[in-house]
Amino acid sequence: MGNVYILGAVVIAAYIFQIIFGLRQIKHFNQTYSEMKKIGRVAIGRRSGRIKAGTIVLFAVDKKGRILDARRMQGITVAARFKQMSDYVGQDIHYLDSYHPLVRKENKLLQIAIEDAREVFVRSEAGNYREVPKVAPVIDFTTHLKMLLARIRFQLTKE
Repeated sequence: MGNVYILGAVVIAAYIFQIIFGLRQIKHFNQTYSEMKKIGRVAIGRRSGRIKAGTIVLFAVDKKGRILDARRMQGITVAARFKQMSDYVGQDIHYLDSYHPLVRKENKLLQIAIEDAREVFVRSEAGNYREVPKVAPVIDFTTHLKMLLARIRFQLTKE
């Protein structure tokens, strides 16, 4: 019985530490975003990760689309922090796609985040950006299942 209490205490302590470090990571993100916002417009790209590492890219961009500052945060844990990406300073954000030599040398998750930042920037610049929530596959599956059941019920009551 004593082992159960110890295990429970360890789980609760781990959960509390995760909350504390998560809040510190959010504070770090907000500080970094504020610093970059003072420089210019900020393009944010993300590649969320469940099992793999999550990635966030921030580009401070001037009015012509030139990158003034670039930072990335990549990792699985809440201990991840932003790091400079000095190679991207001076580049035009409009040309950062999967064919750009700087983007090609990065890992796949960072490439996706960079392309997402470019896409969001270009869409917001054109004035037609709209945040579309990305639905988790499990939620999507349950939605489709509910729709299928509703169709079957409709067909049965129709006859």
